[in-house]
Amino acid sequence: MTVLIYVDTSVYNRPFDDQTQPRIWLETLAFSVILQMIENNLASLIHSAVVDYENSRNPDQMRRAWVRKVTAQATDYQRVDTDIRQRASILEKGGLKPLDALHVACGEAARADYFITCDDRLITRYQGLPQQTRNLTVCNPTEFVRMTGG
Repeated sequence: MTVLIYVDTSVYNRPFDDQTQPRIWLETLAFSVILQMIENNLASLIHSAVVDYENSRNPDQMRRAWVRKVTAQATDYQRVDTDIRQRASILEKGGLKPLDALHVACGEAARADYFITCDDRLITRYQGLPQQTRNLTVCNPTEFVRMTGG
């Protein structure tokens, strides 16, 4: 069965971070597994206007090109509309930063099974929301691979 995943910008950029740190290295390896899952049709990637926006603001041309190449594999594209903005506003009131809230709202609107991020604060804040208001499984790349068997 194919799982539908939303990957935020922190994950796309993880391979460019300091790989001498064990956690960063493990998350980069897990992201490699996720990319293999996408290539083997075990996972379907959702891309969004929020990822495009954040990527366009990255001053590093090589990183921007990398993110564009990876997101070209997406099977779904989520635009930001009024409903997403309204949901993001609610998520912000729950403690998420504005761009994080937009990412999560896009993942929810696209009906992702998993929202994958390297941002511990986002994970903690989202999981701290009341159960009935959470619509996603939010985790880091390593947890995702462990939960799904990558």
